[in-house]
Amino acid sequence: MKFKLYSCILFTAIILFLNSCKQKKAEENSNVPTSFKLADTLLSSVTFDTVQYKPVVNSIRFTGMVDFNADQVVNIYPLISGNISGVTAVLGDYVTKGQVLGVVKSAEMANYSAQLTNAETNVLLADKILQQQKDLFKSGLASQIDLTNAEVSYQQAVAAKILAERVLKINGDNKKGEYEVRSPINGFIVQKNVTNNIAIRTDNSAAIFTISDLKNVWVQANVYEGNINLVHLGDEVDVKTISYPDKVFKGKIDKMLNVLDPNSKVMKIRVILPNDSYLLKPQMFATVIVNNKVSSKMLAIDKNALVYDHSQYYVITYKDKKEIAIRPVEVASINGDLAYLKSGLSAGEVVINKQALLLYGELNN
Repeated sequence: MKFKLYSCILFTAIILFLNSCKQKKAEENSNVPTSFKLADTLLSSVTFDTVQYKPVVNSIRFTGMVDFNADQVVNIYPLISGNISGVTAVLGDYVTKGQVLGVVKSAEMANYSAQLTNAETNVLLADKILQQQKDLFKSGLASQIDLTNAEVSYQQAVAAKILAERVLKINGDNKKGEYEVRSPINGFIVQKNVTNNIAIRTDNSAAIFTISDLKNVWVQANVYEGNINLVHLGDEVDVKTISYPDKVFKGKIDKMLNVLDPNSKVMKIRVILPNDSYLLKPQMFATVIVNNKVSSKMLAIDKNALVYDHSQYYVITYKDKKEIAIRPVEVASINGDLAYLKSGLSAGEVVINKQALLLYGELNN
């Protein structure tokens, strides 16, 4: 039993010794120029970054969702009652302005057509009566009142005809008793509440189609009470989605809804993003990263210049091809592409931010 205990202690001591040797080697190399000379071929592949003071940016992440722009959406409601058919478009289809989305066979449309026909015949009849009264008035067989009544009747008939024409035109100007549901804009069908051969009514509160052009979309995010003071109108944001993990959509906070949801106790913020390529789809989950600049500044470098080894961050400082050294640094935070530093570097120093890991390995050998 004692032999096993001694063996364990010895093994632990060896591991600690080896780790301390590695740490000592890294510390010995740190901040000390070496005889290592950067070859011209490698020099052409590295890039440099200058240490400088930059405004501190706090990044806060919120969960959100992509939605269509409610200000650029058209809801199509049934103007008449009847049975609809000819519906071929499905949810997500792109439709053009004037495209027929369905045809409603309706008694109302047949009635509008009949009213126009009746109004047209009334105009013809009133016109004949008016001409007759004019002839009688000239010959002294009709009074002025008779002529005036005929003129009024004719004008009323014309007005009734104009009304019937306008009503029919508003409802599609179809004289076959059919109402054609047409798209008023170019865009995508984002909601559809109708199928073939069902009866629709004008008192239905739901739109039969909702169309949005999706040229730009809303991203709405939830802000909890504790973070409300950290977001402001106009703050720059980065939006990321599961579908495009390597792509960042950039925008600004366009709207803050200054009320809390009574159930979830969150405040909504809104970002409007251009969507010309239609990459963003309504109902996509999104992460909204609010980048909030504060008044203070800190030394900052490109995060790619950092090398993490033995629980410590290092950078490769550069003066010329012969003066290259490893330098330990203390990192305050990493935000986006920037690493803010507490100590280890001074403003104006140059560090290597591409091929840093490769050079770190070379300098440690």
